[in-house]
Amino acid sequence: SSAASATAHLIDLRSTLAWLKSQGDLIETDKEVNPDLELTGLQKLMDGGTPAIFNKVKGKPNHRLLTNLFGSIEVMNKMFAWADDKDRTHKLARALNKPLPPVEIAQADAPCQQVVIEKPNNVYDYLVPIRHTELEKEMTVGSGIRCLSGDVFDGGTDVGYNRMNFRWGNIGTFQISPGSHMWQVVSEAYRKGERVPLTFNFGVPPACTLLAGAAFDYVILPHGCDELGVAGAAQGFPVRLVKARTVDALAIADAEIVLEGYVDPKDRRFETAEAEADQTQGRHHFHPEWAGYMGKSYKAPTFHVTAVTMRKPESKPIVYALGAHTLDEHNIDTSIREAAMFELCNRLQPGIIQDVNIPYCMTDWGGAIIQVKKRNRLEEGWQRNFMTALLSTSQGMRVVIAVSEDVDIYSMDEVMWAITTRVNPRTDILNPTPGGRGQTFMPAERMTAGDKEWTATNTRYEGGMGIDATVPYGFENDFMRPQYPVGKVKLEDFFTKDQIRNVKDRMKGWTELLAKTGH
Repeated sequence: SSAASATAHLIDLRSTLAWLKSQGDLIETDKEVNPDLELTGLQKLMDGGTPAIFNKVKGKPNHRLLTNLFGSIEVMNKMFAWADDKDRTHKLARALNKPLPPVEIAQADAPCQQVVIEKPNNVYDYLVPIRHTELEKEMTVGSGIRCLSGDVFDGGTDVGYNRMNFRWGNIGTFQISPGSHMWQVVSEAYRKGERVPLTFNFGVPPACTLLAGAAFDYVILPHGCDELGVAGAAQGFPVRLVKARTVDALAIADAEIVLEGYVDPKDRRFETAEAEADQTQGRHHFHPEWAGYMGKSYKAPTFHVTAVTMRKPESKPIVYALGAHTLDEHNIDTSIREAAMFELCNRLQPGIIQDVNIPYCMTDWGGAIIQVKKRNRLEEGWQRNFMTALLSTSQGMRVVIAVSEDVDIYSMDEVMWAITTRVNPRTDILNPTPGGRGQTFMPAERMTAGDKEWTATNTRYEGGMGIDATVPYGFENDFMRPQYPVGKVKLEDFFTKDQIRNVKDRMKGWTELLAKTGH
């Protein structure tokens, strides 16, 4: 189809990078980069910018490092042929409803199995671990994407991120977010006394990366769903899978590198030597987290590697490494979530929800802004049902703000203006689920543990906050915004190009938007 041809470059990471380069949307360098602190420092300096690839990596002559692939939302929309942010959310919502199942190819045809190393002694010989900050003492691998398939996921497919630290060569800690799909699978395996076979995929097709960021939207993506089918629908053609060589699992055939193995739920070890030394969890800094704070080291199940498969070393396999709490990571983690929230609200009552945005400052799973349009008096109040549903079904979400269709949800200035001028603090602020289950990634929630360890069993959710900043139905005239005649005048009729540039260069933030809309 024409839609699929427009996104044919998404077949694998290499084709995507070649396409980005042809579009002028990729920067690359042959200067050697150190994965210990340098990579994430450079990424932070380029936060929100174009994708960047490093062709030389210190100590890793057969690898390349990619970062910032999803750092620019404009580049990301262009990559998937989405017209704008709203179009992205609506089309991804459609993909959630109509997945395109993956196809299985022969092992001989799978790029990720050009080289097979069974029973590797040291996994880090084939990967590029990184260190994010000087606050953490050990390197880690956080950019691989697990792939669950077959009976362990009720016949569906699940992809997601789990940070790992291979302190024992071919055995690494495997951190899991409580409540996640992986948590559900490992908890069941623990009860049955079983191990969980899976693959860990590095350098995957971009649509697979997007789905790996989808989490805690399980009303729309339930246990046993086909996440790679949604990835196929998002890119316009099926994702290719291949049978693993050493475990009963599937791998993403077009990945750069794959770890095969199993998670042992009962073999739990400390993520860092520091935590192991004093036998404490949730205390020592380790791997920053999406909420914008340092993560903590815990005791975690372990991943036992039975094989490494990869593309030919002379082709220099690409590891897509990224920092946590960057726009790169944020855009990965929020795109499917926004679409799932849109879909959830639309299923509750079609036509009212217009758009959903999770701005960078709301940190991935932390919050959302929803835009609604009330078409009659009976639709007044649905915005509160939506907020309550989102806070209840998206584990750990702390803030949801509902605004009317006249507010640009991609401008925090607009949203703050709506809160300031439209919210009654006595009646418009909701706290729907106090005492429920949240996330230990938020320091404020960790504090509920008191003097106990900052673990999920000791913390409690404060209930989240819904803020109704919508215009009450029937009072639209009382909340009418001014409409200045910006479309009837032209600066060019009065000023030179240099004068206009002088003016425009000084306009920042909300003034730019208001000048465009005339509000």
